[in-house]
This record gives sequence, structure tokens and C-alpha cells, in this order.
Amino acid sequence: MKKKDVIISMQTVQNVDGAEKPDTISFMTDGSYMFDGDEWSVSYDESEITGLPGTRTTVRIHPREIVVDRAGSLTSRMVFREGEKTSFLYEMPYGSTTLGLDTRKIVQNFNDGGGTAEVEYVIDFARSPVSRNRLTIDVRQTGGLNQCVI
Repeated sequence: MKKKDVIISMQTVQNVDGAEKPDTISFMTDGSYMFDGDEWSVSYDESEITGLPGTRTTVRIHPREIVVDRAGSLTSRMVFREGEKTSFLYEMPYGSTTLGLDTRKIVQNFNDGGGTAEVEYVIDFARSPVSRNRLTIDVRQTGGLNQCVI
């Protein structure tokens, strides 16, 4: 298991029910990338840009699921499994709530040098849809030509 330095580009498109147009958040940051058996892992520190300073995010990519763990000023664990509904506790400094997560689609392609992934999902509160989302991550080794998108 060798840790590699990477550049991570992320984009989230969020369609909130009732909004005229979707919100898009894009950012780029440095982080680390590792492969261990059947799991790829991408980790980075959140910042003011993402609105989560003091939080460490780790994305674990398995053959059949993607798990996003956040620890620090915000704590959460989102488990994405295509065609499945899960829930997660969203803990923030001013309180916590449980949200539903309905994963519609996962597309991923990872190897030793990186890979790609896209996740489409719906977040609900009290079983009422709040937003429809698409998360895309692109991870590239620093100084290399390989890419990784989540």
C-alpha cells in the first residue's frame, strides 16, 4: 500500500426541489491516494471554499460501493450503493439530523494510478426529497498523466 500525492478536482451539481436552476460547486485541492486490496482511498482536508474548514474527508471506493467519511468540524458517513437507500447522521457544530440517501447510479474506473467515478443520488429529509445530486471527482497524480475521477 503506497500513498501517492494527487490533485483532486470535485464537482457537485445539486438540484434543490423548487429551485429555478441547479447549484454547482467546483473546487480543486491536493490530497493523497492509496490502493489496498480491493479498496481505493482518496483523502483531503476541506477548506473555506467548501464551507467545511477543519474537516478531513476520505472517499473509499470499493467494487460495489463508495463511502464518504468526514471527520472534524462536521462528521458524517455517506454510503453509496447503486439502487439502494441508506441513511446517515449529519453532525454539525450547531446540531445533527438524519438524512436519507437514495443512490441512483455509480460509474467508476480506478487503477493504481487513479481513476474516475460519478455518483447520482437523491437526499431526503423525513422521506421527502430535498435535492437531486451528481458528484464527480477527478484525481490526478502530481507530476503524472494518470487521472482519477470520483
